Amino acid sequence: MASAELQGKYQKLAQEYSKLRAQNQVLKKGVVDEQANSAALKEQLKMKDQSLRKLQQEMDSLTFRNLQLAKRVELLQDELSLSEPRGKKNKKSGESSSQLSQEQKSVFDEDLQKKIEENERLHMQFFEADEQHKHVEAELRSRLSALETEAAQHQAVVDGLTRKYMETIEKLQNDKAKLEVKSQTLEKEAKECRLRTEECQLQLKSLHEDLSGRLEESLSIINEKVPFNDTKYSQYNALNVPLHNRRHQLKMRDIAGQALAFVQDLVTALLNFHTYTEQRIQIFPVDSAIDTISPLNQKFSQYLHENASYVRPLEEGMLHLFESITEDTVTVLETTVKLKTFSEHLTSYICFLRKILPYQLKSLEEECESSLCTSALKARNLELSQDMKKMTAVFEKLQTYVTLLALPSTEPDGLLRTNYSSVLTNVGVALHGFHDVMKDISKHYSQKATIEHELPTATQKLITTNDCILSSVVALTNGAGKIASFFSNNVDYFIASLSYGPKASNRFISPLSAECMLQYKKKAAAYMKALRKPLLESVPYEEALANRRVLLSSTESREGLAQQVQQSLEKISKLEQEKEHWMLEAQLAKIKLEKENQRIADKLKSTGGGQFVGPAQENAAMLNATGQGEAVAKAVLEPVQSTSLIGTLTRTSDSEVPDVESREDLIKNHYMARIVELTSQLQLADSKSVHFYAECRALTKRLALAEKSKEALTEEMKLASQNISRLQDELTTTKRSYEDQLSMMSDHLCSMNETLSKQREEIDTLKMSSKGNSKKNKSR
Repeated sequence: MASAELQGKYQKLAQEYSKLRAQNQVLKKGVVDEQANSAALKEQLKMKDQSLRKLQQEMDSLTFRNLQLAKRVELLQDELSLSEPRGKKNKKSGESSSQLSQEQKSVFDEDLQKKIEENERLHMQFFEADEQHKHVEAELRSRLSALETEAAQHQAVVDGLTRKYMETIEKLQNDKAKLEVKSQTLEKEAKECRLRTEECQLQLKSLHEDLSGRLEESLSIINEKVPFNDTKYSQYNALNVPLHNRRHQLKMRDIAGQALAFVQDLVTALLNFHTYTEQRIQIFPVDSAIDTISPLNQKFSQYLHENASYVRPLEEGMLHLFESITEDTVTVLETTVKLKTFSEHLTSYICFLRKILPYQLKSLEEECESSLCTSALKARNLELSQDMKKMTAVFEKLQTYVTLLALPSTEPDGLLRTNYSSVLTNVGVALHGFHDVMKDISKHYSQKATIEHELPTATQKLITTNDCILSSVVALTNGAGKIASFFSNNVDYFIASLSYGPKASNRFISPLSAECMLQYKKKAAAYMKALRKPLLESVPYEEALANRRVLLSSTESREGLAQQVQQSLEKISKLEQEKEHWMLEAQLAKIKLEKENQRIADKLKSTGGGQFVGPAQENAAMLNATGQGEAVAKAVLEPVQSTSLIGTLTRTSDSEVPDVESREDLIKNHYMARIVELTSQLQLADSKSVHFYAECRALTKRLALAEKSKEALTEEMKLASQNISRLQDELTTTKRSYEDQLSMMSDHLCSMNETLSKQREEIDTLKMSSKGNSKKNKSR
């Protein structure tokens, strides 16, 4: 096949080449004929030039002859003038001589008259010949230039055709070579394909035998082991729990969240629009603060005042729908039961729009009938009335489609599943229509507001109300545009996720079956959750990846941790030893304190101050029991503080009798507090030193990493500098080549300018010569 196609193409190209060759021969013959004609015309031009030169010579001779005759005539006239006075004196005597002179004069006059006539005739012939020569010369020159241009055109055509023929020949030769190579490769591929087909046939036979054996085995297992087929009846298939698609559920929840945000914006804009419309009715065309408004506007204002009870449920219904879509459910049209409530709320809002539409139209007509309304304002009001009708119609269309979307969750036999793709596309078209209507309303209301602001009776209250209405309309337009674009972007996803039933079925699953399926899904999830064992807590993968660089350069390695543990164990052992030491010291101090108390008591008894012993012993017992120093401060009158290196100590004045036991307890408590404070400071200093040591190690590791990166960067910088130098060398070489090319081009241009200047000089010389010849011809 490939060789036959090549032969056919080659024959066609050969035929075209033969045709073009015949045309080339015809063109060559035409060029030769034109060249012969141009040569003949040049010879004719030479002959005409020669005849012109002869005529010019004759003309020169005639002019010389005329000059001679004119001189002779002058001489004769002079002689005549001299002979006239002589004749008057000698009339009588010279009658005979006068007759002779008259005869001579008549002869001369006749001769002169003949010469003049001949001269005139020659002049006329010369002028006619000159004009004819010029005309013929101009015709011949124009014809010669035309023939030269035709010859140049023919030559250019011939050159182009020859070039084209050569290119086609080369192209055909290249195509021929390529096709030959291609035919060889195709033959090789055909051989390989034959071998592959044979191998595939062998594999197919082996696979067929293997699959037939497996089929027989599986059929025998099914017949022996499977008691029933649960996919035979569609009502039982509806109870099968579908695969859990978490990504689908998250995306549906995300889409529902976006739709909820858009609906909330739309609800806010609708509330503002109806509320500000109610305020405008109270102000224009009649201000309710000055005069009573019409009963129609009163009723319209009353209905508009109820807008929140119809608009707010839309947001609530969308919120309930969003809350019903969770990660654990299956979100399809059969399970979105809350869509029915949203449809009902939308229907109630449509009823509200139908109820206020005639009042709105009548209110606009009343504005048109007022004396303040101009013709432009009337036109805007009529446009707004048409826009309000379109807005109500668009909402009705949306309500119809939303009701159809809510049917599968209540009445699955309403429409087939295949029809819902067109329903969803029509919802998108309706939303785009709503956006277009809101754009028209925004445009017309802005024009209406500008006209009303220019009225002399426009108040500031009316201007602000119009601005508020215009802002709410703009918000409605933006919200409608966002909802329309959002729905158009996700309509394919909605069409792909209409039902969870089998794809071959055209009908939806009943809501009861869908509810049972959801219950089964919950039970299955609970069972799987019960089977699942709790895993040990581990570091999340994202957190581990985030802390990888820190772990590489930080001191949380095994050696650092072992050192820190060893240091902390040593500190703990030291602290335990210090604790035991201080406990022993405390016990010794307690024994010494008891002995001192006993000694003081014996001394007081021996001195006879028994009356003071009882209260002192009771006071000491109380201080030992509570361990506080505030009782001692109550017993003294003027406390005095003494400050030293071990802290601040409070003591009583020397005038009172000191309580020894309370003072020693106070000193003991003070020293214990001071010891605790010093140990905490020591621990803090140790922890800071450990922290600083860890930071120093981390900084050394970071410094090492930084040095490594510095070395890598220096190598990269060296490579970059080498690349820069190489590119600079290339740039210099390219600059030089471009400069050489530019110099060559400038030289070529200079040579072309020189040739053009020479051609211009030759043309100027030719023009000057032609002008000189024309002047000579004119003078002749």
